[in-house]
Amino acid sequence: MIKKIFKYWFPLFIWALLIFLFSARSTGVVTEIHWGDFIIKKTAHIIEYAVLTLLSYRAMKESGISKTNAALFSILFAVFYGTTDEFHQAFTPGREPKARDVIFDTIGSVLAIYSVWNLLPKAPIKLRNLAEKFQLI
Repeated sequence: MIKKIFKYWFPLFIWALLIFLFSARSTGVVTEIHWGDFIIKKTAHIIEYAVLTLLSYRAMKESGISKTNAALFSILFAVFYGTTDEFHQAFTPGREPKARDVIFDTIGSVLAIYSVWNLLPKAPIKLRNLAEKFQLI
């Protein structure tokens, strides 16, 4: 049981913590990383929440939740986490919450599940094998 929690839920916790820590940085620190460009920032939102969703989906699926429910709950979790992360930014100097960012988080989440369900089954065998290794399919 402990091994399963560590293997499946700990990576999700660490990823969520990284999102939180990154968004806790003031704008000045973030712009020093050269993320001033709108497209790069929004692509980052999509990718970070796609990863959050995949980790959540895998953890739930491997904990005995059906694939359908794991997908639905993972998307809902990502949207909820994105919303609370934006709220958190209201208290971070130089940052402000943006509903637009939650939309990009949601896009990343939905794209992640769409990819697992619709694209991976048609992907080349090496990619499918990699997805199986990470227990996504």
